[in-house]
Amino acid sequence: MSAGRDLNYTRNIGIMAHIDAGKTTTSERILYYTGKTHKIGEVHDGAATMDWMVQEQERGITITSAATTAFWHYGGKVYQINLIDTPGHVDFTVEVERSLRVLDGTIATFCAVGRVQPQSETVWRQADKYRVPKIAYVNKMDRVGADFLACVEEIHTKLGANAVPICLPIGAEDKFLGLVDLISRKAIIYDSSDELVNYEVKDVPADMVEETERWRDKLVEAAAECDESLMEKFFEDPESVTEEEIIAAIRKGTISMQVVPACCGSSFKNKGVQFLLDAVMRYLPSPLDKGVIVGTNPRNGNEKDILPSASEPFCALVFKIATDPFVGRLAFMRVYSGKVDAGSYVYNVRTARKDRISRLFQMHSNHQNPIDSVEAGDICAAVGFKDLRTGDTVCDENHPIVLESMVFPDPVIGIAVEPKTQTDLDKLGVALGKLAEEDPTFTVRADQETGQTIISGMGELHLDIIVDRLRREFGVEINQGAPQVNYKEAITGCVQHREVFKKQTGGRGKFADIIVEIGPADEGVNGLQFVNEVKGGNIPKEFIPSVEKGFKSAMANGVLAGYEVQSMKVTVIDGSYHPVDSDQLSFEMAARMAFRHACPKAKPILLEPIMSLEVVTPEDYMGDIVGDLNRRRGQIQAMDSTANGARIVKAFVPLAEQFGYVTVLRTLSSGRATSTMSFDHYSEVPANLAKEIVEKSGYSFRRSDDDE
Repeated sequence: MSAGRDLNYTRNIGIMAHIDAGKTTTSERILYYTGKTHKIGEVHDGAATMDWMVQEQERGITITSAATTAFWHYGGKVYQINLIDTPGHVDFTVEVERSLRVLDGTIATFCAVGRVQPQSETVWRQADKYRVPKIAYVNKMDRVGADFLACVEEIHTKLGANAVPICLPIGAEDKFLGLVDLISRKAIIYDSSDELVNYEVKDVPADMVEETERWRDKLVEAAAECDESLMEKFFEDPESVTEEEIIAAIRKGTISMQVVPACCGSSFKNKGVQFLLDAVMRYLPSPLDKGVIVGTNPRNGNEKDILPSASEPFCALVFKIATDPFVGRLAFMRVYSGKVDAGSYVYNVRTARKDRISRLFQMHSNHQNPIDSVEAGDICAAVGFKDLRTGDTVCDENHPIVLESMVFPDPVIGIAVEPKTQTDLDKLGVALGKLAEEDPTFTVRADQETGQTIISGMGELHLDIIVDRLRREFGVEINQGAPQVNYKEAITGCVQHREVFKKQTGGRGKFADIIVEIGPADEGVNGLQFVNEVKGGNIPKEFIPSVEKGFKSAMANGVLAGYEVQSMKVTVIDGSYHPVDSDQLSFEMAARMAFRHACPKAKPILLEPIMSLEVVTPEDYMGDIVGDLNRRRGQIQAMDSTANGARIVKAFVPLAEQFGYVTVLRTLSSGRATSTMSFDHYSEVPANLAKEIVEKSGYSFRRSDDDE
């Protein structure tokens, strides 16, 4: 990592896809061909380098995003690739979200048979949110039913992206031999008998010349649309357009997100990966192409530009916290500007304190390679921070800046856990604290009514993995309860209420008087929408924040069943105070009591998480599956057919009805149907069920000590 290296030859990329599209297999091939590893690790053998967790190796899935750095020779230059392999399962969507936040480009991997699947759409939307340019890689061309061009067409129709093939497959399924590079008009034929799979560059097969020319014209046309000077040249004489001009125009279109170059291969059979790596160097942006990043100066709120240069003041975003048994808390950072050495101090804007970076590491999966310094464009891990969270900005103390943080979804499912022995009790608290620090979508809370510890996450698999990690990594044995849905509460009506809080216990008393209007929040507002309309100083200004604080804390426990109130609007209209007895605590207490007394009159309702479900099934089982979904209060949204005759059912189904659904689906379809489920929105629980849930919760609105 030499100082002041040329950032044009750095690529910060990720691999994202639906489950089983071949992300980790592709990562393993990239590591092998770049010389990072000397033996290819296979997912099905539990030997993949990037799947280092025991749970990942056992289940053959990726759970946590793993980072590594490799080097690739292209065009006579050596490129540095900082690569992040992300999970495909929707329960671990946080790993994809935080990786995309700091990447400059991504390889969107698709299965040539399954094509655009539900999680493909989710990760694509996440990449769009952070404006991350993409290359589409259609994997598994050796499988029965593989169709590259059909997959490209689905990327057009389902994802609304301008996917442009930059190569064509030579054959498919067991006859997949190689690729035709549309730019150079050359065929790349792989030697299947060779374990390393070397390739030869030959002329295009005679039976593909016409098809090659047709798709090359489309490619040049798409390139011309991204560059006006090329457009003129193309219309005058299409043959005069050079290969370099086509590459430069597609690169420009990719970085501006007008074009998605699409290539194909079979990572498992070692075909097409070198071509993909060349495409990454050609088309995906370097930190310099991404250009200026905009941050905010915390001292005056003004926007400030961050230039990707080692000579600028230091600025980095912490996108992940991990716990390592040997070095402790690892903070993964993307450095946007400047340079920092191990042992130096950096400023954490959120805590407004300086921390010393004791050591810096370049990561290779779960192995740390110590380095002396990092600079703009690097992705690294650091040790030494006392209080650091995902999304924090660390920077030069003399040039403070805040980068836009990340917003994570709320957990939708919880289970009660308790330690088996007294010795496990102490370890449990520490372990849960560390896991919650690592994963922003995992939360821990103590139930006030029962005293139980409730852990919540994004799905059953998410919590399974957490419980497994507690046992293996932290040595904590626990008993767990049945899964519980994370309901929320909302109010639907408006009510005006006056709350007078008085307490006289000899000496100075307590007094607060507020008149508030409580109702639903405006559309799009989450949490508490607080409006102060007190005129003439009837309530002194210094007490108003206490009223807001009281309502905010009261929202954690709704009046129906003690669930969190998702959003509400509180308008303070009037009130009064006592010059001696009134203080901030009195007004905070008055607000809490006002919430308790007014909300039951504001038509409170219970909300439940609704999941977006997609089932792919053979036609024969369609009736049984739809009937079962109807019994689960499912609302069928669409029924489509795939090219190979399978049917796709899309539905919204309440999470409460979906526990154990995978097992039921296997039974209904003799194991031939598959399903994908992700959280979509909250919706009102039907009245009869809401009554049952409220009764079962055992929660009753009682006058607390505060109310007396």
